[in-house]
Amino acid sequence: MVRVAEDLADREACFAVRKEVFVAEQGVPEDLEYDEHDAGAVHVLAVGQDGRPLGAGRLLYGEAAAAGTGDPSVGSLGRLAVTREVRGLGVGVALVKGIEEAARARGLTAVDLHAQTHALGFYERLGYTAYGPEDLEAGIPHRSMRRSL
Repeated sequence: MVRVAEDLADREACFAVRKEVFVAEQGVPEDLEYDEHDAGAVHVLAVGQDGRPLGAGRLLYGEAAAAGTGDPSVGSLGRLAVTREVRGLGVGVALVKGIEEAARARGLTAVDLHAQTHALGFYERLGYTAYGPEDLEAGIPHRSMRRSL
């Protein structure tokens, strides 16, 4: 099940998944993983039937997203993380769809993201198109991508 994180427990579960995937597995420094945008972001959480957190992601919109895109009608999907044991089982797809639904509900016309290059194929299968050069974020190669809603 995927839901917008509405309470403190859900938000903490989102942060725990991100810490497990980005900080512990990928070596992203915590001070880069968590930022000032977390407070105003829409956080989305995937949980198993037993309530265990399986994945998380966030949507930036309004001024927070426009700072990166220059367009307030474009949201920014980010911090998409799925725990190792359920990768490849559709959790990531469900999270992206949940974030896109949250973007549509806020009147956004497109969603941008900054994908780790190994995940480009995943996002392409969901309708995202890469643009711009490859760059490094926390020492990991990334490309910008966009999908119209």
